[in-house]
Parts: sequence; C-alpha cells; structure tokens
Amino acid sequence: MDGDDGRRVTQKSSSLIGGHIMLKFIQILIFFVCLCFTYTALAAERPRWSKNGGFSIPGQVATPITILSIIPAQAEPGTRVTLSGTGFKENTTVMLGSSEIVPRIISTRQIEFNVPPKLDSGLYALYLKRSDGMTGRTYNFTVLPLRPVLSSLQPTRISFCGGGREREVIARGSNFGAGTKLLFNGAVLDSTLLSPEAILFTVPAVPGGLYHVLVKNALENSSVPLALVVENSPEIVQVTVGNEHVNSYELIISGRNFNQNSSVFVDGVQLGGRGGQDMIEREKLIYIDCTKLIYQRYPYSPVNKDFRLQVVNPDGESSQIITVTAP
Repeated sequence: MDGDDGRRVTQKSSSLIGGHIMLKFIQILIFFVCLCFTYTALAAERPRWSKNGGFSIPGQVATPITILSIIPAQAEPGTRVTLSGTGFKENTTVMLGSSEIVPRIISTRQIEFNVPPKLDSGLYALYLKRSDGMTGRTYNFTVLPLRPVLSSLQPTRISFCGGGREREVIARGSNFGAGTKLLFNGAVLDSTLLSPEAILFTVPAVPGGLYHVLVKNALENSSVPLALVVENSPEIVQVTVGNEHVNSYELIISGRNFNQNSSVFVDGVQLGGRGGQDMIEREKLIYIDCTKLIYQRYPYSPVNKDFRLQVVNPDGESSQIITVTAP
C-alpha cells in the first residue's frame, strides 16, 4: 500500500512540474508574439524620408495645396494678386515662371503676392509649392505691359491752318515704350518715341473742334484720354499798309485760320455785300493763304480815319473786331 502511494505522489508531482513548464512556455510564446506586433506597429509609425525631401509619417496624408481663385487673373508688374484656396502654410511660396516669390500669408485659405516690377509681359505658369515638396496645380497667369500714363499735351491747342511743325504735339507721361501706340480720336497715328516720358506726333488735317488723345501699351490697358483743340476761329494778329496805287492801297491782314471764302467786314458792312456803300462794293479781298489776306481799299479821302475791321469764315466763326487807322 505504501509503495502504491509513493508512486502516485511521484506521478502527481511530475504532472504538476510538466504543467508549470508548459504554462511558462505559453507565456513566453505570447510575450514574443506581442513583441513582434509591437515592433511592427512602431516600425509602421516611424517617420521616413520621402523622395520629395522631408520626413513623412506613414498613414498620415499631407494636406494638398489647392488654388480656388486668382484675383486678378492678369495684371501689370507691381500689382497685388490674391490667391484663395487650401493648404497654405508659412513655408508656401509662389512660382511665377522661374521667379520664386515669398507671399504674405493672410490665413490658411488666403495669400497675397506682388507681380515682380521688372517682369516682361507674357503668359506665365503659376503654382504653389511648400518646403515639404508638395506642389499644387499649375495655372496660366498673364503679365500685362505697364499701363501708360498720359499727363499732358504740349500744346493743347493748335491752329486749323497750321502746317509743318505748327501741327506737332508732344504727349508727356510715363511708361511709354517701343510698342506704345498713340490714338487720335480712336485712330492710331504714326508717332515718334522720344523717351519713356514723351511721344511726338503730328495732328492730321482735320476740321476744327475738340479731339481726344490717348496712348496704349496693349488692348487691355490704355491711358486716360486728354483733350486737344483744333481752332478754326479766324484771328487777326496785325494789319499793315502794303502797296499803294493811284486811287487805292493794300491793307495786309495777318493772322491765322483764314479761309478762301472768308469775308471782311468794315464798320459792320461786308465787302461786296448788298446794301453797302458804293465804295465798299468796289473794294475786294484777296486770299493769299490761311495766315494772310489782302484788303484792296479805295479811300474817298487821303486823310486818315478810324474804322473797324473783322474777318468772318463761312462757318460763321469770326475774329475779334480791331480798329484800324488809315486813309
């Protein structure tokens, strides 16, 4: 009986030892399995160097750069441009062609930049990029030529009958270039670029009146028009005595804007007009050019007298009335 009990105790002790060993083995196995899962998870979350430069965390997607609006879509050098969208950060820069521009970050949804002042006009690729290598979609952006400024005309009034250099006008302002066009009442005139601030042009033979002058660097931008007056009112500058004959003499009327059909009024009576004095009807007016008329006068007395003289054009424009002292 004692032998059987000893054997039973021994077998029971062996079973307990074996169970304990098995439990330890299972615990160790579970530990290693957990360790492997932990390592894998840590490895998956470890930052990695991206091919675009900078670290990226797997499983974390970088916010893309998106432009929703460009205002304005075309602009002159120096103009402020506003971009609205998403993904804007402090390290975001604007690429305009090959020019990299550091913008002003207004918010994560809005940035501003100025078009470089010396950038040539043309079509440029515009996109955004960040230091993490993220770039946005490319858009077309047009850089316009600088808007010309027309500040003055010299002179602002010219004579209708003036010729040659008398019809030359200088347009003064800024931002004039080789491609600047000068327009006279909407028509392009041949002009000479004297400098970025001056253009010389000749007023065409046009009727008297008010005309507009402006300059353009492109269809999209032009200057504010200025007024130019072409005067057609006759003006008497001076009256002198010319050749003398037996019973008549010549009065030379010098001035501007005279016409081939201009009339001369003496003391309110038109030369050759009906109802005038007989002597007035004998007298005549000779047109030399738009600056000179010859009044052939037949005085009834050699004694000097005062009389009033005025030139009137066919369109009704009249000169000032002057007083002449002559026979």
